Amino acid sequence: MEFLSVELFVTQRPKTKNTRQESLLLLLLLLLLFFRQLMLIKIRLPASGIISFSLKFCTRPLSLHSSFTTAATMAPATTTGNNAPKQPLKILMLHGYTQSGSVFYSKSRALIKNIQKALPLHQVDPVYPTAPIRLDPTDIPGFEPPSTTQEGGSGSSQQQELEAYGWWRHSSTPSNPPEYIGLNDGLNAVATVIRNEGPFDGIIGFSQGAALAAMVASLLEPGRKESFTHFSDTKVASAGFDIPDSNNLVPGIPFPESFEEVMLRSRQGPLKFAICYCGFRAPGPRYRAFYENPPIQTPVLHVLGSLDSVVDDSRSRALIQACAGNPQEEGRVVYHPGGHFLPSQRAYLDAAIKFVREQLEGRKEDAKKEVEEDVNDMDVPF
Repeated sequence: MEFLSVELFVTQRPKTKNTRQESLLLLLLLLLLFFRQLMLIKIRLPASGIISFSLKFCTRPLSLHSSFTTAATMAPATTTGNNAPKQPLKILMLHGYTQSGSVFYSKSRALIKNIQKALPLHQVDPVYPTAPIRLDPTDIPGFEPPSTTQEGGSGSSQQQELEAYGWWRHSSTPSNPPEYIGLNDGLNAVATVIRNEGPFDGIIGFSQGAALAAMVASLLEPGRKESFTHFSDTKVASAGFDIPDSNNLVPGIPFPESFEEVMLRSRQGPLKFAICYCGFRAPGPRYRAFYENPPIQTPVLHVLGSLDSVVDDSRSRALIQACAGNPQEEGRVVYHPGGHFLPSQRAYLDAAIKFVREQLEGRKEDAKKEVEEDVNDMDVPF
């Protein structure tokens, strides 16, 4: 922004009719300039009899969407059309298995665009990290390795060119109980993003990213570490699971050290909301602490495809049951008549927007009630 400073000095004369007219014309000129461009006006009446006008105005027209600084703060501010500051709304976006941050960005643009449009007083800031585990073609279900070199390239070169990532891998051999290989790496990657780019208000995930989103929401809740301690006992963790071979009994995984760092060294608190598209619960005794004792307290909206052939409905229902309250009766379970994808039809975008708005406005109402209760509880000396 370029500024031009002008100082006008007018010597006081005897108060004749013409002098008063000149003064009125000068003031009129100043008002016209003020409304034409942003100005700062200072008027001094010193004892020397000199009237000093100090003008400062920008040499370029201002836009309603411009960010500007004030002399008091010298800090940028995001403004709305009525110059009211926008409330930041930071959302962590977790992609699905075989995807990447950039792929999920393209698939969720309609969702983010409509959330921003529906919340004009907020500045929506989605963050799209890419999972740390780069997948091989053999990690992808249904992949058949080529037997011959195709178009001058070998199978190994195709493997190197594959841009597919995951937050964890499935065990290469069937195991009972099931185990996620590399889950700690995925959690560490998310913890790093939270420390570096947080705090976040909410989290949205798709498929494997939705399963991870529920885990992250759980880890950020107060008292969750005690649940991991509770299920660290092998008998407690394995209770209720059909594991024929007693040698296969396993304890629950420990609380991730990376999230201990998040608690200690960042301003991140519990998330205000989570949206899980085609999500599921991690099976087996190893991961019970994410979902039990207590169940997930963070408000979660579950959006599922009635024709989803990738994630079995029973696995998605298990995640729903791991959330506090009754998500089904509370309207936090939405089915769309499609398969394994993030729906962009208006009805399902509106469901997500309504859910986010309810969580943001509900927290404002809760804070207002707390203030009112504090006032009512005050000891009044009369």
